[in-house]
Amino acid sequence: MTDFIREGRLFRVTGFLPSHRQLFLASEATLVDRTTTLVEVSFGHVELMFLKPFYRNGLHIRRATAAEFGVLSERHGIPAEDAAYTWMLERDGDGFVVAGRPSWREAEYALMGERESLYNPREPWPPDFPARSGHVG
Repeated sequence: MTDFIREGRLFRVTGFLPSHRQLFLASEATLVDRTTTLVEVSFGHVELMFLKPFYRNGLHIRRATAAEFGVLSERHGIPAEDAAYTWMLERDGDGFVVAGRPSWREAEYALMGERESLYNPREPWPPDFPARSGHVG
């Protein structure tokens, strides 16, 4: 299983599209955390989410362990068949999303030009500048 780990960066919730059940989190390049890339994470088919508006110490997205899922299932009424779709957002945090397999994209901010988002449906993917992408899990 492949986790998504970007610790030490400030991430924020940048959008939720209820009509498409999509959630977006992003970390912009900042002098404060000495980063030069834009990182964006997308969750599709969102069923349930328990989020903070900001993740000041970064993200560690991974499937919930059996013990974590047991607690979340009891607390929030999540059906057993959603265990494989329950994603924790921090190494030791309470934030989670019940959704399809998350994807991520990352690129050097300086190379993006006028492009504001790596998940803009009006822009081609892959872009004409170097970028990385992948899926969690």
